[in-house]
Amino acid sequence: MAKVLVVGGAGYIGGALTDQLIDAGHDVRIFDNLLFEERYLKPVEFIFGDVRDAAALKPHMNWADTVVWLVGLVGDGACSLYPRLTEELNIESVNWLVRNFDRRIIFMSTCSVYGAQDGILTEESPFDPLSLYARSKVEGEKILGDRAIYFRLGTLFGLGDTYSRIRLDLVLNLLTVKGCLYKRMSVYGGNQWRPLLHVRDVAGAVVKNVDSTLVGPYNLHTENLMITDLAERIQKYVPDATVEKTTLKFEDSRNYKVSSDKARNTFGFDPQLTPDDGIQEIQRLVTQGRVQDASSPRYSNTDFLRPLFAPQQSPLGGEIIPPVWQAR
Repeated sequence: MAKVLVVGGAGYIGGALTDQLIDAGHDVRIFDNLLFEERYLKPVEFIFGDVRDAAALKPHMNWADTVVWLVGLVGDGACSLYPRLTEELNIESVNWLVRNFDRRIIFMSTCSVYGAQDGILTEESPFDPLSLYARSKVEGEKILGDRAIYFRLGTLFGLGDTYSRIRLDLVLNLLTVKGCLYKRMSVYGGNQWRPLLHVRDVAGAVVKNVDSTLVGPYNLHTENLMITDLAERIQKYVPDATVEKTTLKFEDSRNYKVSSDKARNTFGFDPQLTPDDGIQEIQRLVTQGRVQDASSPRYSNTDFLRPLFAPQQSPLGGEIIPPVWQAR
């Protein structure tokens, strides 16, 4: 049994991960500032705090055998909305982590580091980050070097757990909800490839590596799908939903397929949940009336953050960090 500190553990991945860590017999603590949540109800030790408050975080780092670092702004839109905050949370916090923790580190990166490239991409493929979010993850990986194992995650989908909010800024979740609620799915272009991954399979990969000595990058995905093919697959379960293709330019120009053979062959990564499973999970949410408005800001990192963190210019230039984020 390991003592595992999950920093940023009250979110989408953290919800699924906490359950699986406890099921595996580990002693778990969660450190989070509840940016996207109003409460934390899981029956596990919880510490409310800002990751930039070193005095608050350090005692729990000293306690831990393993730190799972889920800290950061996630997604192209959220990061572009507040670039200075992205730098603090996605890059500077990783620098602090490396200086202050000398045991097991598990870090979340993203397949977005590959940008738009042809062929099947492996961990040896070159970086081509197309957004601030992707660039921040490249920097995080470079800082960590061989000090950590880092998972380059595909585009997530599905339900994490009973408590955490569902994210509808993820393509499978969003298209499924729109198909179920509004009977139409808008697809921009549609020929872009995405490597899809269920959020609970991320948790499974982390649990497999709590006690391992593996370091470096590992791609994680379940299936590479073109977005038009994903929409057509959703129609299998929502046959009265139409697909509306548009030629309007879409700001997200990512387009890539990946291989997860390294993770499969090295530590036995074996994803259990398919895109079809995720579609049916989301469909059940809508059928049960648990999601009423797909456009609610609550379900989107970018839309939720926009009114909270609208950038302001100081007289000296640069952005002013809102008081809630100022380090204590």
